[in-house]
Amino acid sequence: MFTHGSRHVGAASTTLARGWSLERLTPPSRLFGANGLRTGPDGRVYVAQVAGSQISALDVDTGALETVSAQGAAIVAPDDLAFDARGDLYATEYYDGRVSVRGADGTTRVLRDDLPGANGITFHQGRLFIDECRIGGRLLELDPGGGAPRVLVENLPMPNALEAGPDGKLYYPVLGTNDIWRIDPDGGEPERVAGDLGVPDAVKFDAEGHIISTQVATGEVLRIDPRSGDRTVLATLAPGLDNLTFVGDRLFVSGFTGTVTEILGGGRTREVLPSGLTWPLDLTTGADGTLYVSDGTYFYSHTPGAGLQVLGMLFSPGWPGYIRGVAAAGDGEFVVATSNGQIARWRPASGEHEVLAGETEPLDQLYGVAIAPGGGVVAAELGTGRVLAVEGGTGTALASGLDRPMGVAFTADGACLVSESGAGRVVSVGGSGVDTVVDGLEAPQGILVRGGRLLIVDAGAKSLVEVDLATKARTVIARDLPVGAPPGVDLKPLKGLPPFTGPQGLFAGITAGADGTVYVSGDAEGSVLAFRKAG
Repeated sequence: MFTHGSRHVGAASTTLARGWSLERLTPPSRLFGANGLRTGPDGRVYVAQVAGSQISALDVDTGALETVSAQGAAIVAPDDLAFDARGDLYATEYYDGRVSVRGADGTTRVLRDDLPGANGITFHQGRLFIDECRIGGRLLELDPGGGAPRVLVENLPMPNALEAGPDGKLYYPVLGTNDIWRIDPDGGEPERVAGDLGVPDAVKFDAEGHIISTQVATGEVLRIDPRSGDRTVLATLAPGLDNLTFVGDRLFVSGFTGTVTEILGGGRTREVLPSGLTWPLDLTTGADGTLYVSDGTYFYSHTPGAGLQVLGMLFSPGWPGYIRGVAAAGDGEFVVATSNGQIARWRPASGEHEVLAGETEPLDQLYGVAIAPGGGVVAAELGTGRVLAVEGGTGTALASGLDRPMGVAFTADGACLVSESGAGRVVSVGGSGVDTVVDGLEAPQGILVRGGRLLIVDAGAKSLVEVDLATKARTVIARDLPVGAPPGVDLKPLKGLPPFTGPQGLFAGITAGADGTVYVSGDAEGSVLAFRKAG
């Protein structure tokens, strides 16, 4: 096991007001998830990270990571990778529908920008092939010189990471039909190779010519004979596997949670990089004190001793969608706001959810959600600048014209407070209009009311602020928090791609336990922070 550092390097360590302490309930993550893998000419494994817009190079023996393309750089949401004979790195940019090339000299250029859902990518005998992971996706040959693509197959239901086999044919997994296909790169009819799998999302080949395929829904790593279709389970890991690569004859697989694992044979494995949180986003606590963490494609509980436990993920039955905002609604039930534009009531134990708003017409970039003292549900719709109250399957505007509303909270007397991140203030909304409660902030996101005090995560100032609602006196509880964009970095938008997710964005949530512990999402480093006040 290696000693793992953080993916985040802040300007300074967090400082606290007198009497406060800080504990990291989860260790900082090393990556922003782990998606496409490709072994580079230098023998390192290059890891694409969609959510972080980052590519890192991993030494599989030491665990050392080097950032090759950082957040804020030219490549956005890289999903899969391939190297040409010169050592230039090609990356599919899933959300932007692009293929970009990062030269060995560090310069980057866009090869094509008209490939919606660009995902799998590979070279075969100097020829470049990609596919589009979307409903109606295509498999294409691209001209590295910029000429028009050649379509080999179209109308595919979400093809994924492809590879050329020893027979010279292109093999591609299809998520929507749960099988693996092949086609001659010079044309012809596709041929089904294997089906009824565990939802295959990547294929590569071992030295004996067998298909090795990760199964995203079951967590299996399969070896499949392309001639007979016979299959063997090499290892079973957690659901959420994404891709694989060989370093010599050694096999490594990636997972959504940022894990990279070596498959040793005989069902044995070795953790090269540990799992971690991709963001996290919003937080909530149950009546029994359990902390719940929304992390986009995963949803966790956290209790002392047990740590993080997965309650649901992208391929779980009844999954409501990419979860950004969350509020505990009692008895194992949650109200969630998803990036797919829906507000839903979700019961993970039974695998069921009920859409409360946004079913026929998705809402535009939902963020925080809260439950009023009387049981009503309110959410912030950043895309339209509205605050919505859910009624009869639709959202009715409590306020409109706000500047990037994000966090929502209620006072004990039922007043609805909203963080207006674009305006740097927290406002009260309702029948009397919009009234400023706190201003002079930089980019407030998650907010929480405890007694007569308002707590604000100011992601712009990277601080946790407490405001006495009666006197307006302010206390900065913590400075230099690991939240928001890295210092000096202008993050490029993550546009998302349905049905997986709509537009994504950072959201540092906040909640509190009955004992007064305040929990904050350290989304820059992938941790959950616990603040406690002595006495």
